[in-house]
Amino acid sequence: MVKFIKVEELLPIRNEVLREGKLTNEECIFSGDELEGAFHLGYYIGDELACVASFHPKGYGEFHGTGYQLRGMATIEKYRGKGYGNQLLNFAIVYLRGQKANYMWCNARKLASGFYLNMGFEIVSPEFEIAGIGPHYVMYVKIR
Repeated sequence: MVKFIKVEELLPIRNEVLREGKLTNEECIFSGDELEGAFHLGYYIGDELACVASFHPKGYGEFHGTGYQLRGMATIEKYRGKGYGNQLLNFAIVYLRGQKANYMWCNARKLASGFYLNMGFEIVSPEFEIAGIGPHYVMYVKIR
């Protein structure tokens, strides 16, 4: 089940999955997490938080209209490949359509680009490196 959550609730998963547990949870807070209009979603299996993502109001490049940046999407290893990330992202797209957002974009890890392509995103940048994390692409999906 997808729920709106507080940023504090998703920090342990961000740290575990995206930073390999090398940081404190507080070091996994992103700039923009507390912006007006930002929101965070979690997919729960029973009482356990399995998948998380954050959405920050932020435009990209030459794209027009209201944009949201998807950040920190992460799924605990034992729940990967079961469609929970897909459901969470679809929930976000429907919600953002209701908020009159025009598009969503993200800096997607190269390893995760197939997931985003399957969700309807397209690659809109050359491959680039984020120091200490690895190769990425900017990916975009039109919402309305």
